[in-house]
Amino acid sequence: MLLIRNARIVTMNDRWEVVDGDVAIVDGRIAAIGPGADGGDAVDAVIDARGGLLLPGFIQTHVHLCQTIFRGLADDLRLLDWLHQRIFPLEAAHTPASLRASTHLAVAELLRTGTTAILTMETVHDTEVVLEALAETGMRATVGKCLMDNDAGAPARLHQAVQPGIEEALALHRRWHGAALGRIRVALAPRFALSCSRDMLEAVADTADASELLVHTHAAEQREELDLVRQMSNGQGNIEYFIGVGLGCARLCLAHCVWVDDTEQALLAQHDIKVLHCPGSNLKLGSGIAPVPDMRARGITVSLGADGAACNNRLDMFDEMRLAAALQAMRVEPGQLAAREVVWMATRAGARTLGLEAEIGSIEPGKRADLIVVDTHRAHLVPGDDPYSTLVYACRGSDVRTVLIDGEILVNDGELSKMEERLVVDDARREARALVARAGI
Repeated sequence: MLLIRNARIVTMNDRWEVVDGDVAIVDGRIAAIGPGADGGDAVDAVIDARGGLLLPGFIQTHVHLCQTIFRGLADDLRLLDWLHQRIFPLEAAHTPASLRASTHLAVAELLRTGTTAILTMETVHDTEVVLEALAETGMRATVGKCLMDNDAGAPARLHQAVQPGIEEALALHRRWHGAALGRIRVALAPRFALSCSRDMLEAVADTADASELLVHTHAAEQREELDLVRQMSNGQGNIEYFIGVGLGCARLCLAHCVWVDDTEQALLAQHDIKVLHCPGSNLKLGSGIAPVPDMRARGITVSLGADGAACNNRLDMFDEMRLAAALQAMRVEPGQLAAREVVWMATRAGARTLGLEAEIGSIEPGKRADLIVVDTHRAHLVPGDDPYSTLVYACRGSDVRTVLIDGEILVNDGELSKMEERLVVDDARREARALVARAGI
């Protein structure tokens, strides 16, 4: 038994309970919560939370691990120029070695800042390397290789015909879905409407239905994108178009949805389509501010993600939570997205998006022990009487002291336990320089 003692436990259960005491972990799952949680049983190891906040690990539902070593290489561009001038050439220049380095760099940052589960879209090729690297790190991840067959502005290496792309994705599913004690899963990841033919999207829809896989893509991110989608779809909006090709179901996960009107929000709600809100990326790319309170009021599940380090430059969920709340205060008025609702988006909504509500997202007996401890004995976190306000408006990623996934300690006293950070950083710098040279950026 592993025992976490002396914590202020932000359970994120349905009753929003905050409990002072302990959490007992047995075989990677939460066994008991509260004072005397060990029940008198033998304790193998103890983590002293020292009065800090213990909460479920953050669940980021939209990231691109492969873009982490592009950090700082694609600034000050709008979406379509950003893709065609920087991201596509850089992704095409990736090798297995650079993909592995980028994955390790991302995971180091994600773990240190409290993220324990991700939904990630990778590039078109060599996704197996990303899966191998993730399995080594202990991260919980749902991974999709990028599918794209119809973008004239992309290098040839990023074009893959429908059938080979689907077959490769299914092969990854057969080899990796449920690997690493269930931490690794595989999704389908068509890039976005403008990069995929209708045939590709229909094939993705058929495959997802047959295999019950999540579909992870982008939608309604910028106005220019919407105009082009309408041109190619006889005037349909992005959400309507996806539903028309058969993708309208609860397994569809749409990043951004910045520009969704009442009609499209109604479609999202009707089909239980999940929205992945990325406020930092939306600001940096000049995309806009998504109508998050409006969507949540309709019952749409809206979770959070940082997107990639190429369009955000940070993968810290504390940044995204603060931005999510503050932007709605500006867009509508203060209080439109309360702090505790934002923490819910970062935990429970993320778990529902991944189809893992029964496993992660709250601190309850029987759930997997994906947990983080935040050190609150720091000047910028005092007095901190409201834990939700503290987490959203005052905390930083550097305040995370301890991270567990499946009860395994992956960050201890702020240091990575399974990864040598210096080696990760050195490898990433070396591979980034070589990648830029290959891409000619």
